[in-house]
Amino acid sequence: MIGIKSIALAAGLAMLSIGSANAAPQATPIAPVSKPVEAAPTVTVGDPAAATPAATPAVTTIDPMLAVDGAPAMAIDPKVGQPVVGVLGLQPQVTRTGAQAAWFHNWLLMPVITFISVLVLFLLFWVVVRYRRAANPVASKTSHNTVLEVLWTGVPVLILLGLALPSIGLLQAQYKPAPKNAVTLKAIGNQWYWSYQYPDNGGFEVTSNMLKEASEVGKGERARTAIDGPRLLATDQRVVLPVGVPIRLITTSNDVIHSWEIPAFWIKLDAVPGRLNETSFTIDKPGVYFGVCSELCGARHGYMPITVQAVTPAVFAQWVKAKGGTMPGAAAAPSPAVVGAAGSAPAAPTAADAAAANALPAAPAANASAGQ
Repeated sequence: MIGIKSIALAAGLAMLSIGSANAAPQATPIAPVSKPVEAAPTVTVGDPAAATPAATPAVTTIDPMLAVDGAPAMAIDPKVGQPVVGVLGLQPQVTRTGAQAAWFHNWLLMPVITFISVLVLFLLFWVVVRYRRAANPVASKTSHNTVLEVLWTGVPVLILLGLALPSIGLLQAQYKPAPKNAVTLKAIGNQWYWSYQYPDNGGFEVTSNMLKEASEVGKGERARTAIDGPRLLATDQRVVLPVGVPIRLITTSNDVIHSWEIPAFWIKLDAVPGRLNETSFTIDKPGVYFGVCSELCGARHGYMPITVQAVTPAVFAQWVKAKGGTMPGAAAAPSPAVVGAAGSAPAAPTAADAAAANALPAAPAANASAGQ
């Protein structure tokens, strides 16, 4: 009997141990994998001012220098830097080379061409009327006229010489090497958009695509508005350049031949794969200027516009810093400021940041002056 009881007691203990082993995982506490819980705000009854606010979530600040198109806010002059309905002639030029070319076109080429065209038309009418059969039944037998032959050979030579001298000077000005203090802009053509690099300012890159109309955009895309510029000319990212500072323009391409053209700058430079073309210019007036690719480059050749925004050097320096770039001779610019996570205090400004802030005008004031 004792043996049977011992066996039954041992079997019962064994069953209890197996059941405890199976139930052990369910009884495991979840504390090791629990997530931290934010403390609820402490409120003192009767004293609202003593309430402790809840932790603030992480927030990324937006630099005021960057508008929706990645450039400083600036109003667009509808009569400058773009085609104007009903207006004949060249666009108003905002570079010295462009002003020289406009003068050459308006006050030298056009008068000479107009005079020659009117003279030839008059001579044709005179010959038709004077030497028609009714007025001149007996044809002249004259075969040579020394004075006339000298004139119609010498006068065109003098005209061409008079046009060649200023045109050679203009051609030289268009391809004058940039000085050492120039700001380098590298424009890279792609099918079918432009990308830009700033080698002198940290090498950051801007990609510029044409803005579509409201009826053409897809989900998540931004449509063109009136503040962006004209249809087929407005871009989602503008090229920002300083006024009064020489610009070194370098063009190349990643696929086929493109051409970077801004009519208001008197600039048209081919972008050839595997080759670097270079020119220089200086913008004299702040504003927004539009251009296009001027080399047939494929199916969407007409849909890769160029938008350049010219600002003061101080505003340009602020924009470069906002883009994460650097000015020549300055320390590397930090990435855009980010407020610390909940419970952490933001970093205190450094002495370099304070000096930079004192050296440059405030962003709103600079934007207002640039828009004038």
